[in-house]
Amino acid sequence: MLSINIQMDELFMVAGMAIVTFGIRYVMFPVSGRIKFSPLFERSLGYVPPAVLSAIIVPSVLMPDGKILNLTYTNPYIIGAAAACVVGWLYKKLLVTIMISMTVFMTYQWILTLL
Repeated sequence: MLSINIQMDELFMVAGMAIVTFGIRYVMFPVSGRIKFSPLFERSLGYVPPAVLSAIIVPSVLMPDGKILNLTYTNPYIIGAAAACVVGWLYKKLLVTIMISMTVFMTYQWILTLL
């Protein structure tokens, strides 16, 4: 009986999250065409995705264990991130950047295991 209650609680929780998520977005649809933003605000919204991605990625690169800042050469995440920055700046192609930086990261990590 206890496992059924736990499953029902999880079902109600997921259903509640779905209703809240849908409700928040559905309310904005009717007014979305009537709201006008200033050009400065619209232009500044373009910086939101890079800022959010940086906030997610930078801590995991600089603190791979989640506790201590690791700025040494033994941190393959910094090497991979640096490769991603250079390749992204040079080629401006997302797939090329991902492929090369992941290759650099995995190769460097493999080299560190050999040492």
